[in-house]
Amino acid sequence: MKVIIRDNHSEGSLWAAHYIAAKIKEKAAITDKPFVIGLCTGSTPIETYAELIRMVKAGELSFKNVISFNMDEYVGLPQSHPESYWSFMHKYLFDHIDEPAENIHILNGNAPDLEKECADYEAAIAATDGIDLFLGGVGEDGHLAFNEPFSSFSSRTRIVTLTEDTLIVNSRFFDNDMNKVPKQALSVGVATVMSAKEVVVLGFGPKKAKAIQAAIEGPMSHYVTLSAMQNHPAGTIVLDEASAGELKVNSYKYFKALEKVESK
Repeated sequence: MKVIIRDNHSEGSLWAAHYIAAKIKEKAAITDKPFVIGLCTGSTPIETYAELIRMVKAGELSFKNVISFNMDEYVGLPQSHPESYWSFMHKYLFDHIDEPAENIHILNGNAPDLEKECADYEAAIAATDGIDLFLGGVGEDGHLAFNEPFSSFSSRTRIVTLTEDTLIVNSRFFDNDMNKVPKQALSVGVATVMSAKEVVVLGFGPKKAKAIQAAIEGPMSHYVTLSAMQNHPAGTIVLDEASAGELKVNSYKYFKALEKVESK
């Protein structure tokens, strides 16, 4: 596992955007097969998406040969609702880039058969050569996607019930009323994410610091699903100084020194 530490959220977001762009170009240079990317929602990736949009509009990057799969979606929330993840992704990314509409995959939380929707989603991922890079965020309790504490590391896309902590945190998007937050969601599983060739997780701000410390320095545990990153052969966690604040001094120094060596 690699850990990238930047001074602030913006610098970490830019690092992630340019890393993703480089990976898309790298694959395009050797094959005409599409680049397959997993994407997340929430406030954390917004600046990363903004930089990707800038690069597309500047002609520095194209998503014409990119296929995307989003991590999750609320159950029962209309697609047109401003807080649906369908709306979020179009507002902050898809409406501004050149990815073909047929290449965009987002779970349908209003499907008549939710279990079939989840199975079909996994099948759609399997029909590609696999996800090249999964971009994720981390919850304050260390959850990855909507894989709440005690989710199995072998879990795949499924219906999940959101914890009270998640409802409280997400209520800021629903007039600060947790009763307005959907109680269930569809989410890719821990194994779905970990099956990607690369995983890049963004974790910014002091509220994420304890979860980050547990995931990086603690034991692998289904209580902190982000800790599954310890076992990924090409996993990267991108932090700012605030979210790195609970790491041991020697851990912090190790990751900073390692990056300097690799950048030479």
